[in-house]
Amino acid sequence: MYRRILLAIDGSRSSLNALEQAVSMALATHAEVCAMFVVDDSDLYFEVSPVDRPWQLADMIAYGKQVLAHAGGRLSAAGVRWSSRLVETPGSPAEIAEAISAEADHWSADLIVMGTHGHRGARRVVLGSVSEHVVSKTVRPVLLVRRQSGCDTR
Repeated sequence: MYRRILLAIDGSRSSLNALEQAVSMALATHAEVCAMFVVDDSDLYFEVSPVDRPWQLADMIAYGKQVLAHAGGRLSAAGVRWSSRLVETPGSPAEIAEAISAEADHWSADLIVMGTHGHRGARRVVLGSVSEHVVSKTVRPVLLVRRQSGCDTR
C-alpha cells in the first residue's frame, strides 16, 4: 500500500512520535522513508529583541542536520531504507506546508507523516497551522501524529 513515506520532522516531541509511526508503517509495508526538515525561521518574527538573522539561520540549518541525522539513525537501526532532505524556505506555515507538499509530489510519496503541535492562541491565529496547510494543499494521504500528553514546546 505505502511504498514511499515522506516524514516531515522538526525535532519536536510530536515529530519524534511521527518518526516512530513512520518506522512502524515502513516496516509493515516495506516502504522507503524520506525524512524532511524544513528550516523554519517563523519564530524570528516573534522575537522581542533584535535578532542576527544570518547567525540564527546557520543555527537552524545545523539543528535541522542534527534532527535528520537522529531520524536516519533510528530508521537505519530499524532496517528501513531512507533518505533525507533539508529545505530552506521563508517561514510562514503556508510556505512550509507548500515545501512539504512540493517535496511529496517531487518524490512521489504515497503518504505524508508529520507531527502536529496543537498550538493555540495568537501565534496560531496569526500564522495558522503547518499541518492544516499541508492537508489543504496536498492530494496525498496525511497522517498527523500528536504528542501523547501535555503541550509540545518545540
